[in-house]
Amino acid sequence: MANRGFDPDPELSEILTKLWDLDTNKCYPGSDFQVDLQGYVKSGRALERDRAKYNLFEWVDEEKVFERKTYKTFKDLLDNYELECGEAEVVTPEEKKENVAFVDAIMETDVMQEAHKYLISKGKSPEHVGQFKWQLYKIWFSLVRRTRGDRDQDSSSFEHVFVGEGRDDKFIGLHNWIQFYLQEKAGNIDYHGYFRHSTVQDDEHFRLIALQFDWREEKGKPISSCFLGTSPEFEIAAYTICFLLDRLCKTDVQLGEYEVEIDVKPFAKNYIGTAYIAAARMY
Repeated sequence: MANRGFDPDPELSEILTKLWDLDTNKCYPGSDFQVDLQGYVKSGRALERDRAKYNLFEWVDEEKVFERKTYKTFKDLLDNYELECGEAEVVTPEEKKENVAFVDAIMETDVMQEAHKYLISKGKSPEHVGQFKWQLYKIWFSLVRRTRGDRDQDSSSFEHVFVGEGRDDKFIGLHNWIQFYLQEKAGNIDYHGYFRHSTVQDDEHFRLIALQFDWREEKGKPISSCFLGTSPEFEIAAYTICFLLDRLCKTDVQLGEYEVEIDVKPFAKNYIGTAYIAAARMY
């Protein structure tokens, strides 16, 4: 159990559990992918000795996973960004089309339609679907300046949360299992081991992991956490709801059987600076 008490937000727990149950697009260990935890690391302040000889992901059934529309359109976005903070992002017309295609794809799912309905009921989103899509686009894909003193717009909410960014000798962001797998496969990520993973008593597989890695042997990430197997639409929906409902910073949520902590921080008021999830009960 975590050191502090667990005090779930009842309203957020109810809607996110509903979305979790609606997420029929999620992937499953042993069927869609398999991980190899390997060594246990103890410190989240600095990179430890590498305690994992092999990749975290043993395999992912790419043909099965990326034939799904939301996963395919999500994957198309991951090579659209400059790695380094301070390097200006230039969004091409083709990249704008890919952003729109992703928003269109997730809005076809029950998860995002239910999230939209909920946000309408809270007066946080427009009822018109087209206007809601534009709201999502602005939150996730608007360019912002993350580096102080630099006039170039070098980041976006989507880039930080799902793609990751380099800053000096550190790697920041990247809280998504698909991007982690693809970057491991490309040889860019060296997985160092896990801190902890979450499970519940009757669950055969764990769904959340905290881990350590370095990027191209140049930039370290002493601690990161992400879902395993969750669909892109669920993560977008969960973080968007937290952001628009001003559930900012760390919030306890009962997500089905899981006790989780969602941390969403704003950036420049109208955008998401970071968003990730960790388990409140860890093993």
